[in-house]
This record gives sequence, C-alpha cells and structure tokens, in this order.
Amino acid sequence: MPFNLRSRLAERHAAHLYRQRPLLQSPQGVRVQVDGQSLLGFCSNDYLGLANHPEVLAAFTEGAKRWGVGGGASHLVVGHSSPHHELEEALAAFTGRPRALLLSSGYMANLGAVTALVGRGDTVLEDRLNHASLLDAGLLSGARFSRYLHNDVASLESRLDKAVGNTLVVTDGVFSMDGDLADLPALCAAARARGAWMMVDDAHGFGCLGQQGGGIVEHFGLGLDDVPVLIGTLGKGFGTAGAFVAGSEALIETLIQFARPYIYTTSQPPAIACATLKSLQLLQQESWRRERLQQLISQFRTGVATIGLELMDSATPIQPILVGSSARALLLSAALRRRGMLVTAIRPPTVPNGTARLRVTLSAAHTPEDVNQLLAALKAAVAELPEQNHD
Repeated sequence: MPFNLRSRLAERHAAHLYRQRPLLQSPQGVRVQVDGQSLLGFCSNDYLGLANHPEVLAAFTEGAKRWGVGGGASHLVVGHSSPHHELEEALAAFTGRPRALLLSSGYMANLGAVTALVGRGDTVLEDRLNHASLLDAGLLSGARFSRYLHNDVASLESRLDKAVGNTLVVTDGVFSMDGDLADLPALCAAARARGAWMMVDDAHGFGCLGQQGGGIVEHFGLGLDDVPVLIGTLGKGFGTAGAFVAGSEALIETLIQFARPYIYTTSQPPAIACATLKSLQLLQQESWRRERLQQLISQFRTGVATIGLELMDSATPIQPILVGSSARALLLSAALRRRGMLVTAIRPPTVPNGTARLRVTLSAAHTPEDVNQLLAALKAAVAELPEQNHD
C-alpha cells in the first residue's frame, strides 16, 4: 500500500487530535438533538438565531415553490436567477458599496478574490491567525506570501516595506477562534500609506457588529477606500448559506471574469437567496438581537471569572475558554456533555499548539437562564477534572 493512511490516523488519535462529526438530528437552534442526546448548544455560529426563524423558513419555502431547488448551472451560463440578482443588489446597499457578488461558500469567496487579484510577481500579506481559507488562498495565488504577527501593525509595516508588485493585505474582521477584532483602522492606514489594498473577511462580524449589523467596517466607520475588498458569509449571522464579495464596479467585474471558483461552480439554489433576503431584513430591523448578545456576553464573562477559567479577550459572541492541553479540552467538553451542554473542543492544527480551547458561542436565541445553566455545568465539570492532564 503506497500510502500508510492507518498510521497517520493512529498518530492523530494518540495526540488527542482526532476529529469526529457530531450527528445533528434536529434543526439548528439553542436546543438540539445530537447523537440521540438532547443538549443545550453553545457551539453554533447562528449568532442571531435566524437559521430556523419562521419567516426565513417561509421565504425559503415560497422560493423553492417558484424557483425550484437547484441553481442548474454556473452564474455565467444560465444559473444567475432573479433572486440571486436581487440579493446581490440588497447586499451592495447593505454594505454601502456599488456592487456585490454572490458565491456558494466563504471558502470559495476568499479563494476566488485573492487568486483573481494577485499572482506571480505580486505580494500577499496575511495575519498569522487568519482563517484557513484565507491562508490557502494566499498560498495558491502564486504571489509572494508572508504572514505578519497577529494584529501587529508594526509587523505588517515591516513586511509592506519589502513587498513587490501589487500588494494585498488580508485579515479576518473577527478572528474565528479567538473572537477578537482586527485593529482595522491602523491596518488600513498602514496599507494605504504604502499603496496596498486591504481585504477583510468579516464572516463573524456581519450581523453582530455595527448599529445596523454591518460588521466591523460599520463598527469602525470605515469605507470603500479603506477596505476595497469586503467578504461576508451568509451561514453565520445571516443564518442561511453562501457568501459574497462587496466592492467597486471594477472589482466585481474583475471577479466575474477571473475568479475561477465563481466561474466554474453551479450557483446556489435560488430559494436560499430568497431566504437570505428575509434574514437580511430581520438582521437590520431587529436590533434587539445584537443588544441581547451584548447582555449575554457580559453575563457569561462575569460568570466565568468567578469559576477561575481563562477567557480570551473577546467582546463578540465567540467566547473561547483557553485550556492549553488537547486532552484536557476533550475531557472538559465531555464533562459538559454529560451535563447536557454541547461545547466543542478546538485543538491543533485549527489553533496553535498548546492553545486548545473550548469555543463557546452565544446566540440571541439563548436566554440568561441558558447561560446560567452553562456556567453551573462549567463549574461542576472543572471540579471533577484532575489537576493536570498533559498531551
């Protein structure tokens, strides 16, 4: 056998890094059925509680009745339906940009944007803790690729001084495993001072940040000149599926012509676009969802501090509890599950070695009572674990 796959799997098991898929047997929500067990969930990215919202479901159902269940072809052949076009126009207005382009996933949006904009002879500079899709896009672009220290403007500036060709600076808006915000005003200023473009993937910011849910760009009061390439995903705060790129007319036309993940992929089902139009409306109008999130975040952080666990510095619905050891993170996750709580252990290579964590995520659909239940379960779970457990 030319590839010894079993040994690779055994090594991952031994390092407490083996991944398994929980089987969800109910719709997304704060109370879920997983592997036959009823659990209170704190690991979904459905931050606003829209994934199973009755109005969003109704919009999807009506969309499927009118438009069917398949996109049928790529956007450039005959797959660009009226709901797709209407959603693109709505997303452009939402982000305050001339155009938006709909793609089938965040991974595709990042890969398509980076590889269409830079290539050999150019430079891509990325935050060290960027999402895997951004890092992969930089590597696959063929451009000179370098990672600057996390959220470190001086580190970025030193790399900008050495950049060649067209230069693209790429960062997450909200970092998905840490929950902290990019220092976007400073990063944008550094990029503009050196003639580089800034691209922001705000997958975890849209819906949660900004007065209207417009994400990190709205949060900091930045515009198109500061962030020429803005990426958003629809499977998190929006509660549906897909992704988009928002920017200038020239940017979107460039992506239509050169972004291979866009050109060569069947469009998403039009009914999803119908559902997303409704979720976008709710996201903007129902500001109470963002207000409740902030209340729950404050409640959770205050409660965890009394337990003695180490929370990472985050003001977003992503509230990681730093554990360190992968084995201990798994034990803590299992102890919570025995108490009816679903919280996933995040381990390397998703996060750096020695920084395994429980990634707690809060939703506007949670109640203060739900958070109190989690805090009580955490306190009991910590008390039953051994003092130390090394990988």
